[in-house]
Amino acid sequence: MDFRDELPVDHRPARVHRAGAGLCGVVLLVFGCLGLADGLAFFSTTGERVAGLSSNGLLSLISIAAAAVLIVGAVIGGNTASTINIAVGGLFVLSGFVNLAVLDSGANVLAFRVSNVIFSFVMGLVIATFGMYGRVSAKLPLDNPYWRRRHPEALPPDAAQPLAAPATRTGIAGRSR
Repeated sequence: MDFRDELPVDHRPARVHRAGAGLCGVVLLVFGCLGLADGLAFFSTTGERVAGLSSNGLLSLISIAAAAVLIVGAVIGGNTASTINIAVGGLFVLSGFVNLAVLDSGANVLAFRVSNVIFSFVMGLVIATFGMYGRVSAKLPLDNPYWRRRHPEALPPDAAQPLAAPATRTGIAGRSR
């Protein structure tokens, strides 16, 4: 049994994961398309202003690629969208730190400025937050499928059976946490 089979179709966190991936993907897609439409130099380290941020052709292309990944995650939905959001959000935050380190050097191949670094941090945190919604918290409700998956021993005997089946298949059923 796949974990996605255990989530109800109208499960609220799944809708939030999907909406967050789609929304952030569209924002990045618009930014990337505006940069490519302006015909920016591909490897310029000075960049041109696009939607208030500095950009070049390479950054526009990377923005479109990130948007495509997020939009695919939104189309797939569920746990996949959540995982994609968390991974892409983390990469945006990491990109902010890396580009902050090379801000005023010749290694600034994405033409970042301080506003881009701030945008990268904020967008990364927003995307990751959408991915973690309803999945990561100290106080998830008992009917949350992520909580149920992590705590099968706390469920009534009839409810714990479907959740224990995948662990048995992988050979980790008898291990303690």
